[in-house]
Amino acid sequence: MLGGTEFVGRAVTEAALARGWEVTVFHRGRHAPPQGVTELLGDRTTGDGLAALAAADGRHGGTPDWDLVVDTWSGAPSAVRDASRLLADRAARYAYVSSRSVYDYPAPAGLPEDGPLVAGASPDAGGDVSYPLAKRGGELAALAAFGDRALLARAGLILGPWENVGRLPWWLLRIARGGPVLAPGTPDLMLQYIDARDLADWLLDAGHGGLHGPYNLVSRPGHATMGQLLDACVRATGSDAELRWTPARTILAAGVEPWSDLPVWLPPGELYDTMHRGDVSKAYAAGLRCRPVDETVADTWKWLVELDGVAPQRSDRPAVGLDPRVEAELLADPA
Repeated sequence: MLGGTEFVGRAVTEAALARGWEVTVFHRGRHAPPQGVTELLGDRTTGDGLAALAAADGRHGGTPDWDLVVDTWSGAPSAVRDASRLLADRAARYAYVSSRSVYDYPAPAGLPEDGPLVAGASPDAGGDVSYPLAKRGGELAALAAFGDRALLARAGLILGPWENVGRLPWWLLRIARGGPVLAPGTPDLMLQYIDARDLADWLLDAGHGGLHGPYNLVSRPGHATMGQLLDACVRATGSDAELRWTPARTILAAGVEPWSDLPVWLPPGELYDTMHRGDVSKAYAAGLRCRPVDETVADTWKWLVELDGVAPQRSDRPAVGLDPRVEAELLADPA
């Protein structure tokens, strides 16, 4: 596991350990990995950052050294290039957690895996690269090293315990405070997302089963609605929150940004179709199963309580959530 201490990487590591697999975690040492792993330290962004991985022996009586590598890297593609090249003759398969952002925008509703893609950054690119180009560059790097042994998991919106982006944690913490809560749009708006643990389970099954190539990895559109998600937050927190459903036009007119100010939510349109209406029939045919929204929300709340309500935050992502003063103004406006 390249990473393995936060969010998706953590979910993959925990899932593999639960299966009784022997897990090696290569990471920078910023967070403690789960107990029971073999730990290797190194920084992929430095010249000799892979030294510990290069010197490691993952074999336990056979070859290759590792049956499966899982990589969640989202920065410069050169890091994926270097790791995949190093492991090409030492691992049977390479699963790269990519993104549906690799499709040309706007991606129409129902777009399958063979839809048009961004050009992608060169696998040799270092430094700052935009997210879509970096993810496509990472795909290209994995394919160059592993060919048809590379699995590309094009995830969409990811929720669940260990989230370090802040989307579901923000809604849970806001609703836990109680009182009137600005609820965007209409409660029947269909959502498409995946619990990080369901993503992890599918990745391990698919990698073990020898699947390769790209898969859109999110739930079916409408697996939950915005109303079901927020109602689940009310139930999980035991709050007295009152959801005040507010028309999208009112929210947008106030300068509120969907997705960032009001996480998860997007009004109908091009971006909504891109994020919440993708074709996932290929992944479901390959065994994807998505747990109910109530379970995702309840488990995320339980995890947040264990952290005293302070969710981790990735340093490379801006904090999300609506300014309380803006929310109060919208709630007070009878329009």
